[in-house]
Formats: sequence, C-alpha cells, structure tokens
Amino acid sequence: MNRSKRLMAGIGVAAAVVAGSATNSDAMKVKFVPINQNVAASEVRLQALLKTQKPAPPEVKRPVIQIAILLDTSNSMDGLISQAKTHLWKIVNEFISAKQNGQAPDLRVALYEYGNDSLSAKEGYIRQVTGFTDDLDKVSEDLFGLKTNGGSEFCGQVIGHAADTLAWSKSNSDFKAIFIAGNEPFTQGPVKYADACKKAIAKGIVINTIFCGNEAQGVNGKWKDGAVLADGSFANINQNQTVVHIDAPQDKEIVRLNTELNSTFIAFGREGAKGKEKQIEQDKNAKGLANSVLAQRAATKSSAFYSNATWDLCDALKHKKVKIEDLKEDQLPDNMKKMTIEQRKKYVADMAKKREAIAADIKKLSGERTKYVAAERKKLAEKKGEESLDEAIVKSVRSQGAKKGFTFEK
Repeated sequence: MNRSKRLMAGIGVAAAVVAGSATNSDAMKVKFVPINQNVAASEVRLQALLKTQKPAPPEVKRPVIQIAILLDTSNSMDGLISQAKTHLWKIVNEFISAKQNGQAPDLRVALYEYGNDSLSAKEGYIRQVTGFTDDLDKVSEDLFGLKTNGGSEFCGQVIGHAADTLAWSKSNSDFKAIFIAGNEPFTQGPVKYADACKKAIAKGIVINTIFCGNEAQGVNGKWKDGAVLADGSFANINQNQTVVHIDAPQDKEIVRLNTELNSTFIAFGREGAKGKEKQIEQDKNAKGLANSVLAQRAATKSSAFYSNATWDLCDALKHKKVKIEDLKEDQLPDNMKKMTIEQRKKYVADMAKKREAIAADIKKLSGERTKYVAAERKKLAEKKGEESLDEAIVKSVRSQGAKKGFTFEK
C-alpha cells in the first residue's frame, strides 16, 4: 500500500469541535470530523510544490592551466636563469586573455631546478623549488633565489619526478604542460627519457623541450625526440643572448599606477606583513631588471591571476576566506583596529573599488603597450632570427592550448 492510500485509510485521527459548557457534560456536543480528505489535499499541494522547485544550478568548474618549468641550473646556465627572471611576467600575461568555453582559467605554476652540484646526488641533483601555486610573488622570489653550480643534468629523472609528484589535474580538458630547458644531452641519467616522456603523456601532460644551443645539437642530443614522444614542441634558444628591454611610452605611467595599486592591499593576520614585504621585494626585483619588466609585472598584478587571499583582506573577503566579524583587533592593520565592524566593511569595500579602477587603467595602458612592443619586437626579430625563452614558451602554449579549446587574444 502506498503512502497516499495509507493516509486515506487512517481513521484514528479526528478533529473535535466542542460546543456548550465544559462543566455541563450533557450539554457538551462533540462532533468528529475525519480529516483524511484534508491530509490528501495537503499531500497533493506538497507534491505540486516539489515539482515547481528548481534544483540549484551546478557549480561551473573553471578550466585549469598547469605549467611546470624545469630549469637546468648547472654552471653554464646563468643566461637561462636571467631570461626566466626577465620573462616570467610576460609569460604569465599570455594567459590573462585565455578563455575556454567563455570561462577564464585558473593558472598554476610549478618550478624545478636540476643539474646543480649543490643538490643531492642521491635525489639525482633535482629539487622541486615550488609545487603548483597561484602565488606568483612566490614563483618570482624563488626564481631570483636560483644559483648555478655544477653539474649532472638528468632530464629523464626530473621529468619523471615532476610527472609523478606534482598535483596534476585529473581532467582531460585542462591544459597540463612541462617545459624543460637545458644544454646537455637529453639521454643522461638513470631514468630513460623515453620512459619518462611516455609516462607523462599517458597522464595528459605535454612535454616541451627547449635546448640551449644550436638546433642540430638539440636534435642529436634527443631533445626533439623527447618532445615528439609526449606530443610537445621542440625549440632551441641562445641562452646567452642579451635580453633586449623595449621601453614603451606607457611604461612610466604604468609604473606610477603600480605604486597606487599597492596601496589598496590590506595586510592582515599572521601572513600579512610577510606577504606585503614579498610583494614590494618582487617589485624591486622587476624594476632592477628594467622598467619594462615592472610594467609587465603590473599588468599581471591588475589581473585575476594575481590573488593574495592568504594575506590581503580584499582578496580574502572576495574569495570568502574570512569574515570581517570574525577578525580580532590584533589581526588588523593599525588604521582599522579602532573602527567599528561597519566602518571596517566600508573601508575594505572602498579599497576594493579603488583597486578595480586602478587595474582598469593599467589594463588599458598595458593593451596599448603590448601593441607597441609587438611592433618593435617584429623589427628586432627580422634582424636577430633567434628565439628567446619566453617566445619558445608562448608559441607552444598558444598552439597546444588551442587543442584543448583555449582561445587567446592575438
């Protein structure tokens, strides 16, 4: 018997309507009214209501771009490290306009060094500098901390380590790639490069190889073969070529706006002071290379990729990591300690609004800057005919990302 029939058959429930005086039992009239019909009618209304309820829309998963950069830090690679420091922000900025099915991606970057004699021989002279992170200031800090020394460059082993130990996405629609750069034969070390590359591509991880030297040497040293085995691309660069910094008319204003942008970050909690210090230090590192590098970094900082929810109150509230009401006075900067809860909320909202306006100005100027620099680079390319590290990476990302349904602004 179904639920409706059981309810209709219920006879033990009635409504009593009492008339007359409770003190006069003879005058008391009791009328029993079966409520089976009322129950049935209620159930009908309930079922109709349930049918009109719409399920909550599923959460839209943002696409993910994961890039692991494996850098040879043996003695001869100072030029490569210099290029990596210089071009980090340009490489990151390539993804600002990326979309997959109309969705902007989350970007995660990992960094390895290999071939350095100061590293453990037992571990194959390999070090995971940082796992996948969206803390781009951390990536920059780690790049500037790299030193060259030695060594023995085991490409197969470092590829295998990165493929096995990094937290790679399980989704086939996400873009996952390793970029390995070096100048010794790809065949060195206890792990066969062919096995490592095949294992990586089986997980959907593309291997892109960048040989530091002439093309023939790279091909003979099996760098191209490694890329072919893992659906990647092979490029050769001159790691010692002087990095040409192209100053654009927009740089001075972008650098000024970057200082204003920094004023909107509200350091809080245990990580606040450290995070703010790291932000300023990486600005100094970029500016120390050239104003053009700081301008590229400012473009990144004005994008959604630059998020500091662990130490900046604006980002923490935006990503729902904290609530203003839950923060204690000693977790706040001095100027917010004596504010009321409502004043604190308004202050953070004002800073977020100010940041949005400054970011819009930087984005506009950065767009103009990109066009100017592209035209200047084209002139230089006609003269030098060589790729740099950033050009090799950007070309691969655009080509391989397109196969995953990512689109990029031209």
